Amino acid sequence: MASSPDLPSTDNTPETSETPERRGRVRLRRAAVMAVPATLVTAGLAILTAQGALGVQFAISGMPFTVTATELDGTGFEQFGGLDNMAEGSPNAGDTGGQVLVVTSAIKNATLTKLCQSVDLGGTNLLITAGSGEHKVTATDLTTDSTELSGDAAFDNIEIGNDASTLTKANAKGPIGVFSQQADTVHIANLRQTNYATTAGVFKLPGLKLGFSDSGC
Repeated sequence: MASSPDLPSTDNTPETSETPERRGRVRLRRAAVMAVPATLVTAGLAILTAQGALGVQFAISGMPFTVTATELDGTGFEQFGGLDNMAEGSPNAGDTGGQVLVVTSAIKNATLTKLCQSVDLGGTNLLITAGSGEHKVTATDLTTDSTELSGDAAFDNIEIGNDASTLTKANAKGPIGVFSQQADTVHIANLRQTNYATTAGVFKLPGLKLGFSDSGC
């Protein structure tokens, strides 16, 4: 094919109201959230994050909380990246712009043993425990938005590299073009998460205890 003749630059330069510096910041921010969730490793689950939609449909406080469980068993597991947003003017925003890059984990049906949840209130911790007796904690349509997750994990029929908009194992979907993974079942021993949000259709906590403690989970 013949190449097109060069045109004078004065006739071919589009006008724009954005400065080069502003456009550069926007491109850099978009590039920063395009890292992808990784997959299962021998010692547990190593996760990076991806660009995604809101993991939850409410403004988060911006205060992280810790969740632990000795065992988590779930059927219908999905995982993809996302962005959670704080309320406008939140004092917890810092220099983040009020956004937190998270990994959203969705489980259709989950069972947790010896659940512990704590949030640092500055000098004391609000501590919640449940499921330490005969009956375990159960949840349906459970989602957690996490910045850290660790444990010893095992999956059945895992699919890695799905488009997040096509997930079918739980009642959650990410935006089109985002890396994700899903599995029929998930088991995680010694689960530990740093979360910014949790939602569930039904959440049953037998043996619930709530109080304040010098230490968290």
